Amino acid sequence: MLKRRAKISPTFSMASMTDVIFLLLIFFMITSTVVSPNAIKVLLPQGKEQTSAKPLTRVIIDKELNMYAAFGNDAEQAITMEELTPFLRVCAQREPEMYVALYADESVPYREIVKVLNIANENHFKMVLATRPPEKN
Repeated sequence: MLKRRAKISPTFSMASMTDVIFLLLIFFMITSTVVSPNAIKVLLPQGKEQTSAKPLTRVIIDKELNMYAAFGNDAEQAITMEELTPFLRVCAQREPEMYVALYADESVPYREIVKVLNIANENHFKMVLATRPPEKN
């Protein structure tokens, strides 16, 4: 009597693995765009135009004139006006083509906004003033 041996294929199918990786990639891309790094309550003034690019560095001034700053997806940290220049210089070393978004509450005096704009101008940083989209009637 002859014994028949079952042939086992040494290949491994990666089709299901690539499907799982593709689904994970889509999931993380969608959730990363939904997450908003701005957790500080700031009522922005209304504007007609919105920027399409994401800023690398954020400077936030709330209605109590507290200032916060963050680079990329880092959490905001409290900062003073004197500490802003060194903070922005460190950020510029990490990313030379950096630009800064200024989120200022609409009740913040204009002189505080101008101080931040002057710091950016003196150090040749690109600056964007963040506003909220126009209200639809």
